[in-house]
Amino acid sequence: MKLYLQDLENLTNLTLDNYNQRAESFWEGTRDHDVSQNIEALMQTIEGKPPFTILDFGCGPGRDLKVFSGLGHNAIGLEGAARFAEMARSYSGCEVWQQDFLKLNLPENKFDGIFANAALFHVPSQELPRVLLELHETLKPRGVLFTSNPHGHNEEGWNSGRYGTYFDHKMWRHYMSVAGFIEHAHYYRPAGMPREQQSWLASVWHRMN
Repeated sequence: MKLYLQDLENLTNLTLDNYNQRAESFWEGTRDHDVSQNIEALMQTIEGKPPFTILDFGCGPGRDLKVFSGLGHNAIGLEGAARFAEMARSYSGCEVWQQDFLKLNLPENKFDGIFANAALFHVPSQELPRVLLELHETLKPRGVLFTSNPHGHNEEGWNSGRYGTYFDHKMWRHYMSVAGFIEHAHYYRPAGMPREQQSWLASVWHRMN
C-alpha cells in the first residue's frame, strides 16, 4: 500500500513521540548493552589509517557515539528524536545532528564509516531506496556502512507504538545492492544463541566507487 506524504509524516511523528516519551527508560534499559561485536565489525572493515570520521546514524542517547569518540575518531551523531539528541550531546560531548530519517541533509563524501545500529528498520520500505542512496553518497569512496536490524519475513507495520520493517537477509541484500553497496559480511545476534533466538541481522557493506 502506497504511503502518501501525510502518512509518512504521521508514522514518523508517532514513532519519534514514542521514543521521546520513553527516553529515560530506554536509556536505562540499553545503556549497558554490549554491541562491541558490531563496533568491531565496522572498524575492522574501514580501509585506510585512523582516525576515521564516523556517523552514528540513529545514535539514540549516545552510548556508541561516546565509544567511537573515546577510540579517537571524529564521531558525529544523527538522531531523529529530540530528547535523544539532547541526551547524546550531553553524554558523549560530540556533535549531534537532529534530523528526520526521511528528510536527511547530509554532506557528500564526508564519512569513512556509518554505524546504523537498530535504526534503519524504522524507514518504511517505500522510502528505503532513497534513504540508502543518501547514505551511499555521504560515504567516501570505499566507505563502510554497518547495519543491524531486527529481521523477519519482509513485513512492516506498527510494533509497540513504533513503525518498523522486518526483512530477511535476501531482501535486505537486494535493497543494499540496488543502492550501490557490496556486502562484506553478515551475521546474526545475539552471538552464541540458537538461530531462532537471534532476532538481529547485522551486516557490513562497502560503498562502490
